[in-house]
Amino acid sequence: MRYILIVILSGIFIFSCSKPQDDLLVLRNYLVGSFTNQEQAQKDSSFDDISLEMAPIWRDRTDGYWLYVEQATARDLEKPYRQRVYRLTQESDSVFLSTVYTLPQPLRFAGAWKEKEPLQSLTPDSLTERDGCGIILHKYGDDMFVGSTEGLACNSDLKGAIYATSIVIVSKDQLYSWDRGYDISGKQVWGSEKGGYIFKKTGTMGRQ
Repeated sequence: MRYILIVILSGIFIFSCSKPQDDLLVLRNYLVGSFTNQEQAQKDSSFDDISLEMAPIWRDRTDGYWLYVEQATARDLEKPYRQRVYRLTQESDSVFLSTVYTLPQPLRFAGAWKEKEPLQSLTPDSLTERDGCGIILHKYGDDMFVGSTEGLACNSDLKGAIYATSIVIVSKDQLYSWDRGYDISGKQVWGSEKGGYIFKKTGTMGRQ
C-alpha cells in the first residue's frame, strides 16, 4: 500500500510551500467544496463522470470537524449513490483521521449540501460508524495529506466483496480517491483497476 502511495504521489502532485497554519483546519478547508472528475472522464471512458460535494455540519462541535459527503453520477445528480458523514480529528503532529459514518435512510438527505446548515435534524449518535473504514492521513510537505484504510478491516458486501480499501490524496484544489473491493480470495471485484478518481475542486459556494 505504501509503495502505491509513493508512485501516485510522484505521478500526480508537485509539492509547494505555504505559511504554517492549523493543519486540521487546512485539511478541512481542502475537503469542503464541490468537486468533479469530468476532465478525467472525458479523457478515459472507463471512469464515470462523478460529482462530489462536501459541506461542513455541526459547526459548534468541538470534537473535530464534521462534514456531510454526497457523491452522484453527473447524469443522475438528484439520486446520490453514496452519502456519508466524515469526522476529521488530529491524532498527532502530522497524523489525522477521517472517521466514516453512514446515515439513517440517507436518500431523504439527498441535496442537503445545498443547505446553509445541513443535517441539523441529526446528531452523531444517530449515525453508524463504518468500523475499519476510517482513513489515516499523513501530512506531506506544507500542503498535502496522503492516507488510506489500514489492513482488511473495512467490510464490504458490494458485488461479492468481503472487504474494501481506500487511498486518498488531498491538496488545495484536488482530491484523489481510489476505492476497491475484494472477494474472499483477494480478487478485486469492484472499483477502478487503472487508478483512482481525480476530482478537481470547482468551488465552495460559501461553505467555508
